[in-house]
Amino acid sequence: MTLKKQQLAFHFDSGACSGCKACQMACRDRHDLDRNGLWRRVYEVTGGEWRPSGTVWVPEVFAYNLSIACNHCLEPVCRDVCPAAAIRKRRDGIVWIDADRCLGCRYCEWACPYGAPRFDERAGVMTKCHFCMDAVDRGGKPACVEACPMRALDFGTLEDLKARHSEAAQPFPLPDPDLTKPALLITPHRDAKRAGPRTASVANAEEVGYPRK
Repeated sequence: MTLKKQQLAFHFDSGACSGCKACQMACRDRHDLDRNGLWRRVYEVTGGEWRPSGTVWVPEVFAYNLSIACNHCLEPVCRDVCPAAAIRKRRDGIVWIDADRCLGCRYCEWACPYGAPRFDERAGVMTKCHFCMDAVDRGGKPACVEACPMRALDFGTLEDLKARHSEAAQPFPLPDPDLTKPALLITPHRDAKRAGPRTASVANAEEVGYPRK
């Protein structure tokens, strides 16, 4: 079996997401994360405007959510820049950090276009989503997938997810997928095509750390 067929991936249905952040909280609880070290973050994207129509103002606004964690990329730049070889990719595609080797230099944090690696000030090392690989190895699911009440999050092999979800996109404000080839499929919200740098913004930018500094 090739790596491509084995690659585990996430699927997110933006149209089904209510923005409840149950996925974010489940991840935080399972891994004992503080609010500055969230591995999964829910972006609240808003845009549009009100326009005059005769004697009234008509809303042409939109909003959608994006639940984003580490995408366990096919070409993980975080792994490539790590001077200690602390970031590794398993045969099933899961990208994880070996804390015993990590220097806490934060090169991976700066390199990742998704801002997935997070610095743990308590331990002095980098951390990030590891796909709840202990649960997955036992035949279970990632905490975020289990917690989603709207079933907006799913996981499986990249090939299986592609077969089940034909429509996929990387909506605003996500970077060009060609940078790292993320193992992430997104069924976009119906209004995502209206969003862009000039027409939309991240309403909770401070919470999710966007734009990256």
